[in-house]
Amino acid sequence: MPAVVVPAVIVVGAVIAPLQASAVIVLPEKTPEELLEFASSSEVRALSGTIEQNSRLGLPDLSGVTGSPGGSEGADIASTLELVTGSHTARVYLNGPTNARIQVLDQLAERNIVRSGGDVWFYDSEDRTASHATLPAGAEAPRVQTPERLADRFLASIDQTTEVTVGTNAQVAGRPAYQLVLTPLDDDTLVASVTIAIDSETGLAVGVEILASGGTAPAFALAFTELSLATPDAGLFAFTPPPGTTVTELTEAETREEPTDRPGKSSHSVSGEGWSSILEIPASEVPSEFAASPLLASASQEVSGGRLLSTALVNVLVTDDGRLLLGSVTADRLQDAAAGL
Repeated sequence: MPAVVVPAVIVVGAVIAPLQASAVIVLPEKTPEELLEFASSSEVRALSGTIEQNSRLGLPDLSGVTGSPGGSEGADIASTLELVTGSHTARVYLNGPTNARIQVLDQLAERNIVRSGGDVWFYDSEDRTASHATLPAGAEAPRVQTPERLADRFLASIDQTTEVTVGTNAQVAGRPAYQLVLTPLDDDTLVASVTIAIDSETGLAVGVEILASGGTAPAFALAFTELSLATPDAGLFAFTPPPGTTVTELTEAETREEPTDRPGKSSHSVSGEGWSSILEIPASEVPSEFAASPLLASASQEVSGGRLLSTALVNVLVTDDGRLLLGSVTADRLQDAAAGL
C-alpha cells in the first residue's frame, strides 16, 4: 500500500468507477516485462487534466460529525477523513518538476496548491486563507498525487511476492491504454490485485485501481477522466492571493515532509514483508489530537488493546498505550503485531 508520510494520514486516495475495459481496443501485444520498461521510460513532463475521486472503502458517513479538537491538527484529521469518505474532482497542471497546480473543486469552494520554482502556495477559498512557503534550493515540496506517482510506488515495490500479468486493454480519458495487473502471492493481505493503466502512446500511467480481497468492484482507484499532453500556460503557476485573504508564512521546517524536531532517523518500524507488512508509529510521534478526535471515534470500534479503524484495504489500530499500527492485513494480524507476537 502507499506509504504513510505523516501519522495523521491513515489512508490515501479515493475511488472512481472501474477503468473502461473494452475488447474492441486493439493494441500491439506487449509482455509484462515490455510494459514495465515502457512505463519506466515515459518522458511526459507536462500535462493538464481532470482526476475524479470517490471513496468506497467501507467507512461510515462522517459528514455530520464535528468537534475535532486541536486547532490545525484537528482540522488535518477532519480533512483526511473527509477525503477518504467523500467525492472530489481535481484539476491538475504540471510542467516539469518545479511547476505544478492542483485545484480540488468542492461544491461551493476550491482548494489550490500551486508551486512555481521555490514558491509554494496553499489556498482555501471557503475560509479565504492562504499559506506561503519559500523553499531552499534543492528542497522537496508536496507533490501532486497523480496516477503516475501512485503507480511508481507500486512498480518500485514489485518483488517475488507479486505476479505481474497483462490485462485487457482499456480506454482512459479517451486514450487507448494497456493494463498491467499486479497480483499478490500472499494470502494474508487485504489486496486482491492492483491494475495500472498505461497510455499506449507515451507509457504514462493514467489510472490505478485496487481490488480488495473478496470484492467484485475496485475499492480504490485514481484515474484521469480528461487529459491533455500540451504544455500548460505559464500563468497557471503564478499565484496572487485574492483581496481579503489571510496569508500565513510557513517556516522551512513546516514545509518538510518529515518531522525535523527529532535527531537521526524516524523511529517508525516495519514488520513483515511485501503486501502484508505492518507499519508501527510510536506513541511519541502520534499527535494526541488524532486519538482524541471525535471523527476517529465515530469511524472506529473498540477492540482488545485499542481502537480499530477498518476499511476494505487498510486496517488501522490505535493501541491503548498510544501507538498506531496499520497495514493491508487483518485486524488479528495488527493486534498480534501490537502485542509483539
